Amino acid sequence: MPNAEIVSIGSELLLGQIVDTNAPWMAQRLTDQGVNLFYKTVVGDNPGRMNEVLTCALERSDIVITGGGLGPTQDDLTREAIAEVTGRALVVHPDLLEQIESRFRKRGMIMTPNNERQARIPEGAIPVNNPNGTAPSFVVEDPRGIVFALPGVPFELKWLFDNEVVPYLRKRFELAETIVYKVLKVAEIGESSVDHRIGHLIAESSNPTVGVLAHPGQVDVRIAAKAADIDEAMKLIAPVEAEVRKLLGRHVFASDDETLEQTVGALVREHGKTVSVFEDATGGLLAGRLQQAAPDHFDSGTIGNGGAIIDKLIAGSGRLSGPPAADISPENLTRELAWAARAYGGSDLGLALHAVLDPNEKAENLGKGQTFIAITDGTRFRERSYPFGGRGRPDQTRMSFNGVELLRLALLEGFED
Repeated sequence: MPNAEIVSIGSELLLGQIVDTNAPWMAQRLTDQGVNLFYKTVVGDNPGRMNEVLTCALERSDIVITGGGLGPTQDDLTREAIAEVTGRALVVHPDLLEQIESRFRKRGMIMTPNNERQARIPEGAIPVNNPNGTAPSFVVEDPRGIVFALPGVPFELKWLFDNEVVPYLRKRFELAETIVYKVLKVAEIGESSVDHRIGHLIAESSNPTVGVLAHPGQVDVRIAAKAADIDEAMKLIAPVEAEVRKLLGRHVFASDDETLEQTVGALVREHGKTVSVFEDATGGLLAGRLQQAAPDHFDSGTIGNGGAIIDKLIAGSGRLSGPPAADISPENLTRELAWAARAYGGSDLGLALHAVLDPNEKAENLGKGQTFIAITDGTRFRERSYPFGGRGRPDQTRMSFNGVELLRLALLEGFED
């Protein structure tokens, strides 16, 4: 299996003016082809540092893929750097020059002299036409490895990668295997608890392999198989997936590109329920998630006659009329808020998220405090409490996610824990 390295080129990347989305995207594509990716490097538009990075990459990797620096301006130096590192002269490729001129003619524009720079590639390089832009790509086959130069514009790079890089690599390195992933998404239990339940699969797996990745409120279990094709890989994944689902049970709420919101949206439509929401610490994130769950039904009431009730909530029935009693517990207050949200909104279910925050807490993740979530159908309650309650985005994300998860469990299992 060949080893690859990605070199993202551009001072704007180092300065944080733009985010490099190309490298993560290419990393996934390389993995899908069974290519090892051991290094990703970002370097600015400096000839000396570019030469240093590219020399190092060629000495340790079979495949070097550069992104960026193929434009017409004076700071587009990738062509020069690759030519220098591979000991080649830059030459104008007539076919590439004609392609660039043709693009300008078709658009009714006059090509300026600096665009001619884009037709210059290292001598002996394989030219690659870019149908989506004026910056041609090229391949240099060096004794140390392959250098594939791609433009930095994402839609140009992605098209070239899928249509030129992948076929070239598969032929050049006789890549006969592919890597396929199955991701199971887990809620309500943390990374350590997931590891406790399926740790033996992680430790003992070889093909497929099993790994975990934690997010705020969610843990992903990734099952990866290497095989000759997708069908064969899925056959390897199937028994491992079944075992993981058995061990994690109800905590698996979705897989692959499915989201918790999509899962809950399907349940809401299936059960024909309406939901009203109260939240006082998440800035409308909980209601926003529920709106995502069924956007085509939100306004008509499938989710939320009343949506997020952020301010003081007063139920028409008088169940919660005015400020709550000072001695009411946070748990009981959250139940009252859920009950009042349901009555106020005229919905089947009321969902409340109430947090007790530490006014001096500055941490944005797992801040000091407590969060309470309750859901009711007007008679029964299902609830959760958590030993954190920060004002930061990670805690708000985690709390709102847990609110949607509690709704999922109530719709799926009822109100008995």
